[in-house]
Amino acid sequence: MSSTSSKNSSRAAAPRAAAAVESLKADLKSSQQRRWVTPLAIVLLLGGGGLGFAKYRAANAPAEKSAYITQSVERRDILELVQSTGKIRPLREVQIGAQVSGRVVEVNVDFNSEVKKGDLLAKIDPTLLGAQVHQTTAQIDAARAAIERAKANVAVNKTQFERLRKLGAENLASQADIDTAEARVSVTTAELASARAQLKQLTAQLSQARTTLDYTVIRSPIDGVVIARSVDPGQTVAASFSAPVLFVIAEDLSKMQVLAGIDEADVGKLKEGMPAEIVVDAFPGEKFTGTVTQIRYSPTELQGVVTYAAVVDVANPDLKLRPGMTATASIVTRKAEKALAVPNAALRFKPNTKSKESTGKAKAPVPLSFGQGRLYTVVATDLGSDEEGAKERAEARITPTGITDGMWTELRGDNVSEGLSVITSQRDSKRRKKILGVF
Repeated sequence: MSSTSSKNSSRAAAPRAAAAVESLKADLKSSQQRRWVTPLAIVLLLGGGGLGFAKYRAANAPAEKSAYITQSVERRDILELVQSTGKIRPLREVQIGAQVSGRVVEVNVDFNSEVKKGDLLAKIDPTLLGAQVHQTTAQIDAARAAIERAKANVAVNKTQFERLRKLGAENLASQADIDTAEARVSVTTAELASARAQLKQLTAQLSQARTTLDYTVIRSPIDGVVIARSVDPGQTVAASFSAPVLFVIAEDLSKMQVLAGIDEADVGKLKEGMPAEIVVDAFPGEKFTGTVTQIRYSPTELQGVVTYAAVVDVANPDLKLRPGMTATASIVTRKAEKALAVPNAALRFKPNTKSKESTGKAKAPVPLSFGQGRLYTVVATDLGSDEEGAKERAEARITPTGITDGMWTELRGDNVSEGLSVITSQRDSKRRKKILGVF
């Protein structure tokens, strides 16, 4: 009984197992189909999108760009400049020192004080020098008294001599007495001369003592402004071989100078009277006008570089420029007004060596003479596109040139005109393809 029921259950399980196997096969097939469908859908989607994007790029592609960057010839003012740096200083600057030694007892001015000629600046203690004046005055009085005494002695001795000489003529006086009296006249006369010389010497000493005493009072020799002061009350100054500088006075700060060092290569371009523009770091963007007033012959050599000093006078009505400032002077040596001009990049431009003339062969450039420049213009080529797709070429044009300001150059030739497009640079081929939308 038990074996019979076991067989029956086995028979019932077999159909169920077969059904499960079929279901599993169906699931596997469905999974494989899904695994292939998804990548295929992505590929189709990308292909369709790429095709649409390509059509969009083609429809919206920019117009073909030239292989060259150009700029038009235009009219402008060109200034040829010689530039140099230098220090600003007053037109006239006076250093005032002490001519006598002593203790400073008074200082009446400070920095930026305005002074007039003769104004008191400072005083040095006059006590010692005043005593010397009094002493010399007393010595002069004594010398004058000595002169009077010598005069009296001369007069007495002359009288004595004359009396003895008359007595001698009558044989009433000896020759020895007469000779002695005559000698006394000579001695007293010499003493009188010595006293007079002593008086002159003392008078000179008194004058010197008074002058030295006057040196204790320091006064301004000019009208101006005190730009430096190096002394204070109570300070002792010693005037030995050179007078110590106590004050520096600038005569007129409304007129200044720039002492600029000009390179020897540029000094030949300069002339007195040329205009100049001055700029300083203290006032960026502001320009001060000046004029070249002197070009010195004396050279200055520093580390093998030779320069010559050019003096530029600068108006300073607002007193903005201060002594000692570093200034840059731009001196106008030549000027061209409303001249035809091109950027210097156009004169420096050289076409890529791959570019060819209409013959298909590269040509050597024509040598330039002094005062000439080579420009290139864009012309269409009849050779079709080259390997980079170019349908144009650069054509050279030689023209006389004039002055330059470092950025623009004057053109003087008849073969150029205002508005002419000249090449300043050449686009990179890869970048050009990118601009044109080429993948």
